[in-house]
Amino acid sequence: MCIFMIELKGIFQTYKGQAGPVEALRGVDLHIHPGEIFGVIGRSGAGKSSLVRVINLLNRPTAGQVIVAGRELASLGGDELRVARRDIGIIFQHFNLLSSRTVYGNVALPLEIAGMTAADIKTRVDPLLDLVGLAGLRDRYPAEISGGQKQRVGIARALANRPKVLLSDEATSALDPETTRSILGLLKQINKEFGLTVVLITHQMQVIKQVADRVAVIDAGRIVESGPVIDVFTRPQHPTTRSLIAEIVPQDLPESVLARIRTLMGAKREEPGHHAQLLRLAFAGGDSDRPLLSDVIRRFGIDLSIVHGQVDEIQGQPFGTLAVFARGAREQLSAAVAQMRAAGVHVEEVVEDVAGDSSLEVAHV
Repeated sequence: MCIFMIELKGIFQTYKGQAGPVEALRGVDLHIHPGEIFGVIGRSGAGKSSLVRVINLLNRPTAGQVIVAGRELASLGGDELRVARRDIGIIFQHFNLLSSRTVYGNVALPLEIAGMTAADIKTRVDPLLDLVGLAGLRDRYPAEISGGQKQRVGIARALANRPKVLLSDEATSALDPETTRSILGLLKQINKEFGLTVVLITHQMQVIKQVADRVAVIDAGRIVESGPVIDVFTRPQHPTTRSLIAEIVPQDLPESVLARIRTLMGAKREEPGHHAQLLRLAFAGGDSDRPLLSDVIRRFGIDLSIVHGQVDEIQGQPFGTLAVFARGAREQLSAAVAQMRAAGVHVEEVVEDVAGDSSLEVAHV
């Protein structure tokens, strides 16, 4: 088995533009393991479409290597490349079904192109229609089925050649939330049953949150952050990542909470020797079940007030963020923060020393 199912090494993609060359991809490196669901997320214009077209070599990169299932695709041509592409299925945002063909006919199309007999095609297509829940709609035309059903046809068609890799290019962007969840559930089922490597290209962090194992964030043609989804959600490092995550897990505190912090700060002005901090705590998995806050309060004799928080779940793993206002002796607060970090909680100071400053300054450090 390949160590990596997909390797992108030093990928550059430059297009000719009216005002000069346009660099869509700038030194992209990615390593995707066999059998994982890997997400690539970014805003419009970040380079997602260029990236997905490079993986199946619909676009040849200006520079770099594209290795899929152990084969360097850019070195192949003609029949060799056509055969190699059978290992890569793709589903599209707008379905790309042929209106003149039935559900069955659309799924059968790549097998007909590959030269299979009608009997062999039927043996391949019928189980696929069962898999995607469309066996009863096999004789209908695209105009007679819903958007979610069309996307299921697209998934079955992408699986027809029994690929090793399935690319999902914004496949749920045109669907409503409920249909999106069902399609993502189907992709996860396919991933588990067939050990298929799935690459999700999307601008929706909710899609990543629901099914991806790892994620890469692309911005201006570069990968700016990557890692396990649970880590990226709880410890985002790049501003683009923070912005994307904020759509489902707010990163900035509401003004009403900030007003409460100002009140708390003012109430403690006259207590000498006290230090105050606003801390953001991020935790995941088993850490969420531990009585950590009560432990550090007892051990270090500090005050902790929870001023804001959110708990959610990523594929069965709880994760959450808390904003806590901490007060106490400087040494004890430092020791409490060290204890929480040692316990696996990500601690970020949002408000620094406020003892002699009447203003509230929020800065991630």
